[in-house]
Amino acid sequence: MNKFLALVLAVSGSAASAQTPTTNPMPDGSRDMYAGLGVVSAPRYEGADASRTRALPVLQVQWSNGIFVSGMSAGMHLSQQPLVEFGPLLNLHPRRTESGTGGKIGDVTTGATFTPGPVMTRLSSNRLSGMEEIKLRPELGGFFNVYLAPEWRLTSSVLGGAGNDRNGVRAELGLQRLALEIAPHHAVSFSGGFTFVNSAYNRAYFGVSPGESASSGHPTYRPDGGLKDVHVGARWNWALSPSWILTSSVQASRLVNDARRSPLVERPNNVTVSTAFAYRF
Repeated sequence: MNKFLALVLAVSGSAASAQTPTTNPMPDGSRDMYAGLGVVSAPRYEGADASRTRALPVLQVQWSNGIFVSGMSAGMHLSQQPLVEFGPLLNLHPRRTESGTGGKIGDVTTGATFTPGPVMTRLSSNRLSGMEEIKLRPELGGFFNVYLAPEWRLTSSVLGGAGNDRNGVRAELGLQRLALEIAPHHAVSFSGGFTFVNSAYNRAYFGVSPGESASSGHPTYRPDGGLKDVHVGARWNWALSPSWILTSSVQASRLVNDARRSPLVERPNNVTVSTAFAYRF
């Protein structure tokens, strides 16, 4: 059941980690692939009060040479040691429009482009109104995971390239309890962790520049880097057959420090819930 652990909806937000599937040894020249369709309910943007529900694809592929694709992330397992996983990692950090939508896979929403305007006399009910659109950006970095026991894994990753200036960096540290079989064909897993970012990342996603202050009505805000959020999650996998799986998850996160104090944040606590059917090819 461990190979089901990292099945993720093909969507990534700034609060979501770039997940790496567990190593799945297989014969040379082979691959293991899951694809399907899911539904996710997530905040409009990180720190938003309102949520949005939409259909999104599920995708996970692993090849015998160590290359994998998991949701919006791709990488390669380079370690030959069973208790250690490491390698390069590529992730797509979604864009953020004035409406808060990210233009992710499965999303056809388009957002407005930032144009400076006169000073607003009052704030819009949408806290992103007047804020510059943040473009879709590839993040490059790596991951390093260590197994404390067969069922427990320490995870870490560092990714850089987020934000319009491509200089946002985030690092994640976490602990995972791998699939625990609670009944025949049913397994649950748990995770928790922290996200650290540099000042460029926080200023891109939680800061307010002088120009944005003039167009949005928010005060100018220039946050520093540091601990951005803490998060916990749980996943339930139901193997309906050797080929079909129903995977459901919930993740709760809390913004802290300078990210929490941003005038863009409506609610520091956010919850993302998803469920999906996936087929193994």
